[in-house]
Amino acid sequence: MSGTTLQHVTVLQNEAVAALAPRENGVYVDGTFGRGGHSRLILSRLGPTGRLYAFDRDPAAHAASQSVPTGLGFADQRFELIHESFGGMAEALQRRNVAHVDGVLLDLGVSSPQLDDPGRGFSFRHDGPLDMRMDTTRGISAEEWLATAPEEEIREVIREYGEERFAKQIARTIVAARQRGRIRRTGELASLVGEAVRTREPGQHPATRSFQAIRIFINQELEELQIVLPQCVKLLKPEGRLVVISFHSLEDRIVKRFMAHEAKADHLPDRLPVRAGEVNVAKLTLVGRAIKPSDEEVAANPRSRSAIMRVAERTHVAWSH
Repeated sequence: MSGTTLQHVTVLQNEAVAALAPRENGVYVDGTFGRGGHSRLILSRLGPTGRLYAFDRDPAAHAASQSVPTGLGFADQRFELIHESFGGMAEALQRRNVAHVDGVLLDLGVSSPQLDDPGRGFSFRHDGPLDMRMDTTRGISAEEWLATAPEEEIREVIREYGEERFAKQIARTIVAARQRGRIRRTGELASLVGEAVRTREPGQHPATRSFQAIRIFINQELEELQIVLPQCVKLLKPEGRLVVISFHSLEDRIVKRFMAHEAKADHLPDRLPVRAGEVNVAKLTLVGRAIKPSDEEVAANPRSRSAIMRVAERTHVAWSH
């Protein structure tokens, strides 16, 4: 959106950084830089020898980081912003000779600047090109996918990633519409979905679930999350923290199950002939209960209402230097 500064309010900012518990000389990862709210606060907690690596695949986030003043900004020598999705975290850090870190923060979902910029195509509230890519330099857009995807694939994506009960009707409507011409605008797609959705929860736009589903699919968000979580465990030093903020049930389910699994150890009878490598050991300890934004935060930033934060700490077992 030319000539306009799109603002982003960082969700659970203080709570997330407090849960990360940064040490002055520690090495940390902000897996989802966005507009740098969490990164800026983490940097303020680090001493001269501390280090922060941030990841973001959105070129707009990188451009925005260049406009931040020095000091506790992102010209700081302790900080590096890496243009890559967090699914490539371990490899990117390895190229920088970083084998282990003291904490990882993942703030999932879409930032307000992404949603509010019509040119990105994430929102049905603003008419714009049907893109939806977080990284506009690679991959296929939502427009390109909808132009060629089989009806069955569209139906499955909308049903699985959007938990949309009218997925069959929506997919059929989209395929019928594209026979008349390519669906190029978010407004067109929102209207088509509105035609196919017969009933909707009060206060929710008929296209909400479909837009979420297509965005998740185009960016492979759930797959990226499943890829990065095991990397985080391997990267973390003992007592290092993993902090994850999710914004919908599909993400949170993956995070909750992963943390629970990694916090579980096998309890086998003595003298059972089992190799040590075949026994599950608890690599994580769950820290506290899931945290949600306060009523005050939700009132100030309604988009935070669905956020949920989970925290785990790396144990000393099964850890190698």
